[in-house]
Amino acid sequence: MKKTAVVLLTLLLAIAGIGGPILLAIEESQRQAFKAESVHALGYARDVVMRGDETAAQVAAAVKRLAPYTAAPCAPENIDLMREIDLGSTYIQAVGYVEGNRMVCSSIVGARVLELGEPAYRSASGAVVRTDVRFPFAPQDAFLVLQYGSYAAILHAQMPIDTAKSEPDVSLAVVPLDFYAPISSRGHIDPSWSKRLGSAREVVFEEDGHVVAAVRSSSFGTVGIAAVPLHYLQDRSQDVAARLVPVGVLAGLALACAILYLARQQMALPCAVRAALRRREFFLEYQPVVELGSGRMTGVEALVRWRRPTGEIVMPELFIPIAEQDETIVKLTHQVLELVCRDTGFYLESHPDFHIGINVAPADFHSPDFLAKLQATLEQMGAHPSSIILEVTERGMLDPVVARETSGALRRHGFAIAIDDFGTGYSSLSYLESLELDFLKIDRSFIEAIGTGAPTSQVVGHIIAIARDLGLRMIAEGVESQAQADFLLRHGVQYAQGWLFGQSMSFAEVLRRMEGAEELTAREAS
Repeated sequence: MKKTAVVLLTLLLAIAGIGGPILLAIEESQRQAFKAESVHALGYARDVVMRGDETAAQVAAAVKRLAPYTAAPCAPENIDLMREIDLGSTYIQAVGYVEGNRMVCSSIVGARVLELGEPAYRSASGAVVRTDVRFPFAPQDAFLVLQYGSYAAILHAQMPIDTAKSEPDVSLAVVPLDFYAPISSRGHIDPSWSKRLGSAREVVFEEDGHVVAAVRSSSFGTVGIAAVPLHYLQDRSQDVAARLVPVGVLAGLALACAILYLARQQMALPCAVRAALRRREFFLEYQPVVELGSGRMTGVEALVRWRRPTGEIVMPELFIPIAEQDETIVKLTHQVLELVCRDTGFYLESHPDFHIGINVAPADFHSPDFLAKLQATLEQMGAHPSSIILEVTERGMLDPVVARETSGALRRHGFAIAIDDFGTGYSSLSYLESLELDFLKIDRSFIEAIGTGAPTSQVVGHIIAIARDLGLRMIAEGVESQAQADFLLRHGVQYAQGWLFGQSMSFAEVLRRMEGAEELTAREAS
């Protein structure tokens, strides 16, 4: 009996020793997942508010221009003005004059009458909203009609929620604070969620299997709502538990040791990154950036590398995500700035037209001392802010408020901003227009497709057109053939980098290459 009790106690201790850490890990993973999904949902909701505010402001501006013309609202000259407003608007599909529930003339069909139907909602500020309106010229589409006074604008029904990023299972809506139904929505949205705001500007909560974020507009009486589903996180957590717990019960203390070993292994790389920062094991290589028109090297991109004490070189694809997750990426960026100062400061001081591209993480944009660190580095180098191009990915620009404030502050201090790996995220033209940028870097995946006939081969032309419309200079990444370079030059791309012009190298090698090119040019000239 006593032996049986000892065996049972040992078994219980083994189960507790294994099951306890597993349950705690699952709980922590769920907490971290909720935190991540909260940021995800807030990003969507803020985008919806920004988009909704910009749409409403554009409609109000259009109506203000038309308001004086009520004596003969459907006169040819007034319809011409409507069409001028229509063509100059990025959100408005058409604008027209309303009598009762009919649009008696408009920019899209002239003096033909369009039936609008009864209003769905009248706001306290006097706006009249009609949702799910159908027109003969596009019977398959639903439209939103927003009316101020006697004039109204026609919008695509989902225009206010057409955000910079799009995932089909994320539900979005613009909901008035004083109405029970959304103005524009997709997916499952409960309008009562807007009441959870209270007096706050933003709120995040979990309900109906979603992480829900609600953000109040500071300009209009509306709320942007985003609901991100949790089912895939729950499925993943259940799958891990289903695999680990039975194995833990059967394997006993041996599996507990294995779990401890795996946990220590998981912690090994983040600890190694922190140790590498202390030991200053990181170094920089520089990839040439050339002007396509002249072939002249005008700058370089600084690429961080990690040399372990064993001599092994670790590429950034492995340690950068670890540094971002472990929140050491800001310290790594500071060390990169110090290395740039050490490697290139003497050259930039005497060559202010040469630039260094430095990759910036999303966390750097949120760091309060990032600008001060940049300025201190420049002062130590004796260089000008124009010599530095800060490269940030689309993912780093997803928070519209932080993106606009930080990019604006950096540019006011003379730094150039480049959006990196463009085309791999979800940035829309209207969102990019709201940011302060100087360069657009075209991702190598689109450059590789040039001339191949692949479906993505046409994308590079659209990206070039976007950059041209925004007045941005372009840098093509991953150029490996002369045919690619010729194509880019013909289509107006100013700069490029890639193996065609040189792999990454030390800055001393960069200088030797430039000196060699200058000597060759001098010999050819003589």
